[in-house]
Amino acid sequence: MAFRGLRDALRRKTYINNAAGKTMVELPLQFLSRMKDMLGDGYEDFVASYRRDSFRALRINTLKDCEEVVKKEFELTRRVPWCENAYYYDETRRPGKNPLHEGGAFYIQEPSAMAVAENLDIREGDRILDLCAAPGGKSTQIAAKLKSSGILVANEIIPSRAKILSQNIERCGIRNCIVLNETPQALSGRFAGFFDKILVDAPCSGEGMFRKNPLAVEEWSPDNVRMCKERQSEILDCARNMLADGGTIVYSTCTFSKEENEDTVDAFLTKYRDFETVASRYAFEKGISSGTENAGYIETCNRIYPHKVDGEGHFFAVLRHRGERGEVRYAAQEKRVNSKACAEYEQWQKDNLNVRFAPNISFGDNLYAMPEGAPRLDRLKVERAGLHLGVAVKNRFEPSHSLAIALKPCEVKRVVKLSEDDAYRYINGQTLEYEGEKGWALAVYKGVSLGWCKCDGSYAKNHYPKGLRK
Repeated sequence: MAFRGLRDALRRKTYINNAAGKTMVELPLQFLSRMKDMLGDGYEDFVASYRRDSFRALRINTLKDCEEVVKKEFELTRRVPWCENAYYYDETRRPGKNPLHEGGAFYIQEPSAMAVAENLDIREGDRILDLCAAPGGKSTQIAAKLKSSGILVANEIIPSRAKILSQNIERCGIRNCIVLNETPQALSGRFAGFFDKILVDAPCSGEGMFRKNPLAVEEWSPDNVRMCKERQSEILDCARNMLADGGTIVYSTCTFSKEENEDTVDAFLTKYRDFETVASRYAFEKGISSGTENAGYIETCNRIYPHKVDGEGHFFAVLRHRGERGEVRYAAQEKRVNSKACAEYEQWQKDNLNVRFAPNISFGDNLYAMPEGAPRLDRLKVERAGLHLGVAVKNRFEPSHSLAIALKPCEVKRVVKLSEDDAYRYINGQTLEYEGEKGWALAVYKGVSLGWCKCDGSYAKNHYPKGLRK
């Protein structure tokens, strides 16, 4: 029986080894058979790519004004071709362990995934929805391009993943993002015609991540491919309803399946005749012809293959509404603040900041600055309502970590400059010696804010959140 079980397993999968004979990944035979039909002469190169390690890259957070610091810190020289502020890095440098990572100076992101948001054609002031946003790579990329203007709504249906999304939005110092934990259908019923741009990074069968994520191989099946296709079409229908006339949807997956990619786009364009596909700004493999009369526009879809670029597998299509952009009339969130908490914040802000944030919504004693023109959020599951300013506690105001990470050193009255050793001690939660003016101060490492300190003249009491300490 054991022999038969092994024989059946070998029929289902084949094992890809590297030059040293080490098993790199095991791939379903049905998947490989389909890829051979799709790729033809390129199939052997495709299989050979699984004998190589994944590529690692990081995208510098331009909201932080720290590009040269990050490049020097990790000796970054080779840029990701389709993302201006992204670089491949040597894994031995371990950037995820560096204090600059805690300050949101960069986001570690799979290189091929960076191509998607680059094709949204983001303009300052846009209203943008990232509909399937966790863990937040593409949302933080969008936010950097918005430069703290406009409105970004990042949504994730799974509560645990929505919390991770919110944490990454916080870490990157994003001021204009609302994080929701809703179904696409619930949002579609609330935000009809509201967004200028929508990113649909749809849940998929994950074939493009087989080299990087063995769990994706275990979960793969033809039935799962079909189920994903149905779900993707439903999500795209919701996105269509929320898009303003003349707007753009970028649809993406991390899979090679034609059913989930070109066929899904084909079905969308057949259903919505007022849409067209737009060519990518970058040179990627063109989409596979569907063999239908509509094959012409399918050719503008984009496939990223691991044997063609230094990255994993990805797919995206830019879908543009042919209408003219008009004025969107929508009920904005009314200002609703706790007046006592607001008064305490105003005094704290006067004493400690060189910039001004206007709180416009509160939850209990917690104050938030929502982006201007934000839509009403009542009866929605809100994970983050814009920039959390802090909380009023016993006749005083306690600033939030979100506010600290969103601030630049020039925007506060007091700064504690940290050495490398001090930076590691700070994120470990240790108190630091500091002689200087009393009051709240921003702990800063190489020009990047890490959090708050409360200075008493001799020491800087550490206010780095306990849940984040290393």
